[in-house]
Amino acid sequence: MNFYSVAPFIQQYYPAYYSIETYPADRCVCIRKVSDEWGILGNFARTRIFINNVAFKNSEQLFQLMKFTDEEPVKAVYQAANPKYTAKYWEKTHRRSDWGSIIVDAMKFCLSKKYEQSEEFRFALSQTKDLFIVEDQTSFPKKTADTWGVKLVGNNFVGPNLLGRLLMELRNGQLNFTLPDNALKFTEYLNPRQRST
Repeated sequence: MNFYSVAPFIQQYYPAYYSIETYPADRCVCIRKVSDEWGILGNFARTRIFINNVAFKNSEQLFQLMKFTDEEPVKAVYQAANPKYTAKYWEKTHRRSDWGSIIVDAMKFCLSKKYEQSEEFRFALSQTKDLFIVEDQTSFPKKTADTWGVKLVGNNFVGPNLLGRLLMELRNGQLNFTLPDNALKFTEYLNPRQRST
């Protein structure tokens, strides 16, 4: 099994999300690039989130930091230009042991905080009413979509679409999550007085 693969975690801990979904393409709002029309819905959109007086540049950075409880990887990921790739470097040795069992709840937390703190995001999400939300990975080199997205197959988008599903749950007021007490321990290492803005 690929150490970085999300699917086994979903299958084991979140079986309700372990499925392949199909959506008619003409009824979908597609997340592709941050600069595109619906880019604000993506995790890399520049929507600042504040947690325990620490500023995060977007929900992706926040999500990647939730993988760690040790100071060294936390500071490295926080300062990185691309937190996703830096987190991948540190995961082999420092990823929290329960990450698989909290991964979806962690993403729900990040999306919920983004919703609470970004008026632009709330407005865009409300504009998707009655449409499906998908992360379109059709241009990705992989043959099939990963856990978070979909690929265009004929007139339909097909894939697990976990990000889109969580966004639709959030839009519909159904996004509930539970996290362990130390889920935000990483913020202790990011003292606002010691970091650059």
